[in-house]
Amino acid sequence: MAQKSANLYARIEPDVKEQAESILSALGVPASNAINMFYKQIILTKGIPFKVALPATKPLVLSELSEAELSEELEKGYADMKAGRVKPAKEVFASIRKKRSK
Repeated sequence: MAQKSANLYARIEPDVKEQAESILSALGVPASNAINMFYKQIILTKGIPFKVALPATKPLVLSELSEAELSEELEKGYADMKAGRVKPAKEVFASIRKKRSK
């Protein structure tokens, strides 16, 4: 095994660092090992080892919608409700809380 003697300094958003390190800790993987694995995957794939792309759709910002766009979104929601494409609020909020606690 190669000796680990090179240092890497990177600026990371504190919240991102905290969340990632929490997950790595639960997995039993030190951050330095995860970074080493990431770099090895870059070498193996000769690029970033995951897809880097903008989301197909961006989240809606109500304050940026015109009155017509807001009406259209409300109509979509109403159509979903009538078609039974709904989930109980408790289930949705539990899912959100579960994702945040990970």
